[in-house]
Amino acid sequence: MDSPETTAGDPIQKALGQRIRALRKAKGWAQEAFAHQCGMHRGHMGQIERGESNLTLSTLLVMAEKLETTVADLFEEIA
Repeated sequence: MDSPETTAGDPIQKALGQRIRALRKAKGWAQEAFAHQCGMHRGHMGQIERGESNLTLSTLLVMAEKLETTVADLFEEIA
């Protein structure tokens, strides 16, 4: 059974991670640099982008702010 932190099979988590990765890459940012901007370790950012880590609302808000978008836009066409 997956722990609350690990939801590797969740299609919404995977789609959200892919969306975050696409927005980060569109800004030309390396994963490590973006992780640093968001105040987290690069490894955790990798887990988020692969859909392997459940996000907290506060983390989602920070990521949306750094990507200059809204939480609603992050979920566009996902849920």
